[in-house]
Amino acid sequence: MGRRSLLPPPGRLRTLSLATLANTVGSGLWLAGAALYLTRDVGLSPASVGAGLTVAGLVGLTASVPLGGLADRRDPRTLRAALQVCQAAVAAAYLLVDSFPVFVAVAVLDALLTSGNLAVRAALVAAVAGPGGRVHAFATLRAAANLGIAVGTAVAGFALVADTHRAYQVLVVGNTATYLLSAALLLRLPAYPPPAGGGRRARRGALRRGGVLRDGRFLAVSGASAVLTLHLTTLTLVVPLWTVTRAGAPPPVVSAVLLTNTVLTVLLAVRLSRGADTAAPAARKLRRAGLVLAAATPLYAATAGLPTVAAVALLLLATAVWTLGDLWHAAAAAGLAYDLAAPAALGAYHGADGLLAGLARAAGPALLTLLVLRGGVPGWLVLGALFAMVGLAAPALTRWALANRGVDAPAVADDRPAAAV
Repeated sequence: MGRRSLLPPPGRLRTLSLATLANTVGSGLWLAGAALYLTRDVGLSPASVGAGLTVAGLVGLTASVPLGGLADRRDPRTLRAALQVCQAAVAAAYLLVDSFPVFVAVAVLDALLTSGNLAVRAALVAAVAGPGGRVHAFATLRAAANLGIAVGTAVAGFALVADTHRAYQVLVVGNTATYLLSAALLLRLPAYPPPAGGGRRARRGALRRGGVLRDGRFLAVSGASAVLTLHLTTLTLVVPLWTVTRAGAPPPVVSAVLLTNTVLTVLLAVRLSRGADTAAPAARKLRRAGLVLAAATPLYAATAGLPTVAAVALLLLATAVWTLGDLWHAAAAAGLAYDLAAPAALGAYHGADGLLAGLARAAGPALLTLLVLRGGVPGWLVLGALFAMVGLAAPALTRWALANRGVDAPAVADDRPAAAV
């Protein structure tokens, strides 16, 4: 596997990491400023923004499998760059939003492109890194993404302090520019055209015989992984609200909690990704992730009613434990999605995996606020039990999926050459 480090050595993975870094700086700008721009500058109500984003998010999931499948039949480098350019145009279109219908139209286009782009990225990562380096590459990009979002969020703070029409416009333009920069960096990679003739026929045959949405065993494993994806909503929505309302900590502690997660992700994502390149060890890592996330839930629950200093210390400790589970889950999810997929249909399979994760994220806010914020300490323990059960079930589900390979899954070799990274 070679030397692993936070900064990839010069080569294709470094180029891909720089493209991700550029893109996610823009994501940080937009994530930090979108709600205030749309409400304070455009004039939409918070309820309409929330409703519009929910509708857009659900509609956007429909692009995941089709665009992932397209990446299996076309050069994923060129396709992803083209999608980034399209996303730049849609990002700029937020400057034209002046009503709820226009906002929904732009948000839906944004969500469709974002969802499909993630599936295309999976195919591109596989082409760049090869079978032995895909999970490592995903972890490297995760670290780069967290760093980029942190930088973008910090820069957005200046615009939020200014709180002017011009400042919010700068945020939108900045997000637009980062998409274009990311596309330009992607085009520095070589093209990865699909193999001619036999490879194309094999790909079509694989999809006819066992299309991803009919591959129940793959979907079962991905569904288990999607349940653990609830940890993302828990950390970004439930923990901040719990910190202020139940733990009694001052609001700035929320920033400290999220910063703890970000720093640990940047430092540990690559290291904790090791050993998840194939399905069986990835399943064991998924089991570990579920158990570690479960272990963190009583720590969060115990912060209720503690003195402020003790509550803050325990919140930070719980978040450190939670982040370990988060990182093990991310590595395991990538390893399983790659190794259990039909080799000639990686984009489509990752699209289905993203579809299930997206559905979990859509259901997460309502489910978790009801379970934890209203349920209190028992709600945390129920969530922990859910994570533990899913984690414990992962190896058996994976063995079931692997046993199906020789019977139903198409035996198609991936004849696209692996590239040096």
